[in-house]
Amino acid sequence: MTSTGGPPALRCTLRERREERGLSGAALALQVSISRQALSRIERGAAVPGTLLALQLARTLDCRVEDLFSLRAPQVEARLSGPAPAGTRVQLAELDGGWRALPLAGEAGLRAPADGVLVRCADGMDSAEGMGGADGRGVVEVLGSLDSARRTALVAGCDPALGLLCERTGGDARAAWVPGASLDALRAAARGEVHAAGLHLGPPEHHRALVARELPGARLLRLWHAEQGLMLRPGQALRVRQVTDLRRDDLRLVTRAPGAGGRALLDAWLAQAGLTAAQRSARHEAATVAASPLDAAARVARGEADVAPGPRSAASAYGLPFVPLAVEAFDLAVPERHLGHPGVLALLAAARSSTFREDLRSLGGYDPAGSGDPWPEPVVPEAP
Repeated sequence: MTSTGGPPALRCTLRERREERGLSGAALALQVSISRQALSRIERGAAVPGTLLALQLARTLDCRVEDLFSLRAPQVEARLSGPAPAGTRVQLAELDGGWRALPLAGEAGLRAPADGVLVRCADGMDSAEGMGGADGRGVVEVLGSLDSARRTALVAGCDPALGLLCERTGGDARAAWVPGASLDALRAAARGEVHAAGLHLGPPEHHRALVARELPGARLLRLWHAEQGLMLRPGQALRVRQVTDLRRDDLRLVTRAPGAGGRALLDAWLAQAGLTAAQRSARHEAATVAASPLDAAARVARGEADVAPGPRSAASAYGLPFVPLAVEAFDLAVPERHLGHPGVLALLAAARSSTFREDLRSLGGYDPAGSGDPWPEPVVPEAP
């Protein structure tokens, strides 16, 4: 585990308090009978005042000693699971002997409890790049205990319901959602950046082959089946009713980045509509690229595009018309070494609960049958 080490540092606000009172350094030093140089060393943190001097400074500045001097919170070095500037609130998770920090941005930055604050990025940079980035490192000032962080599992994936599932964990252990495309999530797990990866890139057989290639030895577990289709801008329901309508070159499309399940689905539907590989590539190049299914739905709802691939739940969240075209499995790949992690166990327990399954069904377009259970191993036919 990586820590900044050493005794707790002293946080000193002496200079700020002095300036608030309109005192120069020389004036304050004179009042407490020390040299200007000695006061400067205290203000810089290069020297620690004795008890008597601390009391004199506090009385002169009309405040408490603890208003001037306090123990700085412990700090840990962590790798970032997303881009973040200094000052960002983060959740922490222990992973393979080190710390990972999940930036709390957007809505999560307002509602999710933080384990710490990113106070410094790698090499003094203003921000860290995050998952898979060369400079995704920083120093986090810890808020409170690290006990919960030690029992936190990071779970990457793109389905919005993964966030709902992580919210259902709690108590002694928890899981935190790291949004990311399916293939990116799988490769993040292979790099040791997350504890588990959610993926929807075809049927379970394809998932099994993909996991064997990208994350050998990982266990594949069921989560749910989700209805996938086309999310439409209001007013487009009469123009787009089926796959063949995607041939229209006046439709403004939203696509996803390569490696995302939504990208693969849209490409397959464009092929079904009769577009050649070159035509499909051109449509993807001309399309707006969304970071997630919810981002795709939001772009359509704002009128930036006419059509986007995504799950029914994302369309419902933004009140968009929806054309169902497929039902896909969303599975969870967990490296063998993380199967006993408290956060992973809490996630699977939540997935098996009737409360979560009923909640998931209420979103629309989800079938959670068998959620949290391992897929059976493929049957190997006997040799003739």
